[in-house]
Amino acid sequence: MRGRRINHKESTVPALEPIAAGDQIRRAFGHFPSGVTAVCAEIEGEKVGLAASSFTGVSLEPPLVSVCMQHSSTTWPKLRLATRLGLSVLAEWQDAICGRLASKHGDRFAGTDVTVENDGSLFIDGASLWLDCTIYAELPCGDHDIVVLEVHGTGTGEDSPLVFHGSQFRRLAEVEAAL
Repeated sequence: MRGRRINHKESTVPALEPIAAGDQIRRAFGHFPSGVTAVCAEIEGEKVGLAASSFTGVSLEPPLVSVCMQHSSTTWPKLRLATRLGLSVLAEWQDAICGRLASKHGDRFAGTDVTVENDGSLFIDGASLWLDCTIYAELPCGDHDIVVLEVHGTGTGEDSPLVFHGSQFRRLAEVEAAL
């Protein structure tokens, strides 16, 4: 590990610890909030979907976003075959939907209103944002694949997004700016 040099004042940065276990990096990642998305499609009449919290914008030209998929996922290999994917950024009140989509058992779409387009992209009704996508690239990285999706259409909802932070679902709050 590198040495420390403190400039001008005493640092508020703690001594950094080398990564020794996966739960250490999981806790570190928990300090950064992320939006919660549903990646879904209808494939041969079956609704298929999962929850992904590692979502970010990538490029404006072409319009690209990314999500990360665990190698151990049994759902991603099915979704990968879809012609189109519906990506729904879940609204702040849709935490139960996210829980079902993240579950390994049961009907992931029970009690969830959805819209299926003719091309098979499946969207969660009431979400904050909808993106109609196709797979642009997949990059193996560690125990996940970074999946880059090309966006072909967008729609926006009325509600604020659901946020995942500190291993909990949270809601956004407005902060008054000091002038």
